[in-house]
Amino acid sequence: MSLVLDSSLALSWYFEDERTPAADALLDRVADEGATVPGLWRLEIANGLRTALRRKRIDKAFRDRAIAELARLPLTVDPDTDRYAWTTILQLADHFGLTPYDAAYLELAQRRTLPLATLDEPLRTAAPALGVALLGTSS
Repeated sequence: MSLVLDSSLALSWYFEDERTPAADALLDRVADEGATVPGLWRLEIANGLRTALRRKRIDKAFRDRAIAELARLPLTVDPDTDRYAWTTILQLADHFGLTPYDAAYLELAQRRTLPLATLDEPLRTAAPALGVALLGTSS
């Protein structure tokens, strides 16, 4: 696996006002090389798409197509996310002022020594302090 994929970046692929050339390049990279995600990733994707549906940004057919496309990506779901939820993940959340959901991505990237692909600003701020490389912006 080439990187840890955050839901914020994956969801950006489906909204024109959130897409960037760097994010699109990461889609190609994930399609070619795969990515690792924490155990909560599918729930975060489902929540993001449900929120977009509720706000009338998308319809159910669009949501279902997006899920089908994401399901075809070579993603590996980390089996150990829950093991670290009340220890390392919670400690990272406390230390950096993150939600435990966001801290799960940071913990996974640090544990697997992989770059983190995210558009989430609090995560982008915390990652360098742990030596986690970042992907996802054109800078």
